[in-house]
Amino acid sequence: MNTYKAIGVMSGTSLDGIDLAYVEFNENQGEWNYQLIAHDSKAYSLHWKNKLSSLPQGSALELAKTHNDYGKYTGTIINDFLIKHQVKPDIIGVHGHTIFHQPQISLTTQIGNGAFIATATKSLVACDFRSMDVALQGQGAPLVPIGDKLLYGTYPIRINLGGFANISYQDQNKTVAYDICPVNIVLNFLAQKMGKQFDKDGEIARNGQINHALLTQLNKLKHYKTPSPKSLGKEWVEQHIFPLLKKEIATSDLISTISEHSAQQIAFSINNTNLKQGSKVLLTGGGAFNKHLIERIQHYSSLSILLPSSEEIDMKEAIIFAFLGVLRLRNNHNTIRHATGALEDCISGALYEGRKSNK
Repeated sequence: MNTYKAIGVMSGTSLDGIDLAYVEFNENQGEWNYQLIAHDSKAYSLHWKNKLSSLPQGSALELAKTHNDYGKYTGTIINDFLIKHQVKPDIIGVHGHTIFHQPQISLTTQIGNGAFIATATKSLVACDFRSMDVALQGQGAPLVPIGDKLLYGTYPIRINLGGFANISYQDQNKTVAYDICPVNIVLNFLAQKMGKQFDKDGEIARNGQINHALLTQLNKLKHYKTPSPKSLGKEWVEQHIFPLLKKEIATSDLISTISEHSAQQIAFSINNTNLKQGSKVLLTGGGAFNKHLIERIQHYSSLSILLPSSEEIDMKEAIIFAFLGVLRLRNNHNTIRHATGALEDCISGALYEGRKSNK
């Protein structure tokens, strides 16, 4: 049996902060299991929220400088985590923060210079997990399906509800995975217009009124008719969703309508898998705490929804990025071409060595 200790670091499009998970992975003849040993979440300061949200409109110099600054910042957070929990990982897998994701022009950009992270943590760091897949004509996303397949394979369908909802499942011997629709990236944006960070338990949506004309417009968007592989970015939301959110519609009603739209599209993706009755759907990500959204998904879904522990809900993507780091350390494939549209599976992730040489 082979054992690896790794840290996964995740920052999502919702801009709520950085998740860190320290995980022990065990591999025995191709079978994997894991134990989540420690985890933390670090909320972004107002400075970093503003910096990251405005950076796509900034200059090339700002992008280059923030790439380094965010690497230093991430390295400091990880180092504090290492000290707090007294751990020494074999590798740290870092997602970085996505600034651009435009797969139609073979572009995806995550900031957080791995050299600065490795220097701060004195650890081996794997980062930039998407570029190799893009070079192989893939979209660079989604990346979690390899973790879903090898760590969560007992669940027929795995869905993460973050800034976007994404799904993965096995169709015979083929992994199918794609971004379904926006979730928290829009819901949080609207909730903040009402002076709240997010719609706690979905209560705003529950008490709002669905605007059926808007709901119809949303459900007719081209993305939902496009076959996988497909992925979404903030740019897609700005181009296709925000222009539909009319000022004359109350913000609470917009939240209610977006919630219903997300629930319908997620349930449609579940029902479209054609998996047999009794199959379970594992839901994770921040949106899994939205009780109203979960109720609406279950209302439209033909399969049963399963919510794991709160730690698993929060940390699943960080756990998988730790796992991507371990696979990179082993020089194993850590992407799935059927999920991203790449020419082949690949070994993805740039390595930065921050540990001192033994020589």
